[in-house]
Amino acid sequence: MEQSEIFDLNCTRCPRLSDFLRDVRKQYPDYHARPVAPFGTALGGRKPLLLIVGLAPGMHGANATGRPFTGDHAGILLYETLYKFGFSNQANATSSDDGLKLKNCRITNAVKCLPPQNKPVGKEITTCNQFLKNELEAVPHGSVILALGTIAHNAVIRGLGLKVKDYKFGHNNKHALDNDKYLLDSYHCSRYNTQTRRLTIEMFECVFKQAKDLLTGPDKK
Repeated sequence: MEQSEIFDLNCTRCPRLSDFLRDVRKQYPDYHARPVAPFGTALGGRKPLLLIVGLAPGMHGANATGRPFTGDHAGILLYETLYKFGFSNQANATSSDDGLKLKNCRITNAVKCLPPQNKPVGKEITTCNQFLKNELEAVPHGSVILALGTIAHNAVIRGLGLKVKDYKFGHNNKHALDNDKYLLDSYHCSRYNTQTRRLTIEMFECVFKQAKDLLTGPDKK
C-alpha cells in the first residue's frame, strides 16, 4: 500500500482544520503545524503488531514536534508504558529526533490534524476516516488495535466497516475482529484523565498486559 493512501502531509480536505493550522503556523512558526504522520513499525509485514489509535495531535505536543504523543503530557504515560512492555527502546519522547524507536508497534490518530480546543467535529472525523480505514486494512493478521478513548474507538469501528452499537467502548474491553485481530479499549492518557485518576498507571498497564498476551500467545511465538 502506498504511503499516500494512509497519510497526506498536504491534506486540506477539512477547511476548518486547514484554516486553523494556517493560523497556528503564524503564531508558532517553529511548530510542525501540519497533518501528523503515523509513527513506528511500517505496514506490509506479516508479523502481528500493536496499532495504537489516538484522537488527534495536541497543540504543544504532536502539532509542535510532528510525531504522535511527543512533547506533551499525554505522551508521558504512553511512552513509559510502551518501554516497560518492550514496545520501544526508551521511555521518553521529547522531539522527533530524540532517538526513540518503536518495536512491533505503530501509533496513529483518528484525526491527523490539530483541531481547535482539541475537539474535531463529526465531519472531520469522517473525512479523515478514509486514511484510517486504509491503514487498518494493511494491519497484519493477528494484530492488536488499541483505541485510546471513545472517539478513537468509534473511528476504528467505522474504519473496519462495522456497527458502533455492536462494539461497546469500555476501559480494557476486548473485542474480537476478523483475521484473528482484536480491538482493545482504554481511557485516553490525557492530562485530565491521569490527574483526576480516571486513568491510573495500573489501569493503563492492565491494557498493555492484555495486548502483550494477545500478541505473544502460544500460537504466535
